[in-house]
Amino acid sequence: MSETEEQQTQGETETTRGRQRHLVGRVVNDTAKPGRAKQTIVVEVIRRYRDPFYGKYVKRRKKYHAHDEREEYRTRDLVEIKACRPRSATKRWQAVRLVERPPEV
Repeated sequence: MSETEEQQTQGETETTRGRQRHLVGRVVNDTAKPGRAKQTIVVEVIRRYRDPFYGKYVKRRKKYHAHDEREEYRTRDLVEIKACRPRSATKRWQAVRLVERPPEV
């Protein structure tokens, strides 16, 4: 196998590493306030699922700490996050894009 073929096979494995998890949620804490962790946002993801016994729809909330490189997201923004390598003791997610910013009051 030549070097170019090896590089192509390595490039293919890097691009097909598997699907990363993507979640959409609302920012509940950002870094704009003093005393908050820099480059960290807390995203609350709300999931709805059908209860297997009763058949009723139930909401479940979970909070994720996500990395915000440019500190551009603010509280109440709807953002998309994706799974990444561990960045700290609690951060395993990275903010990808802004889905919706609510109007200023």
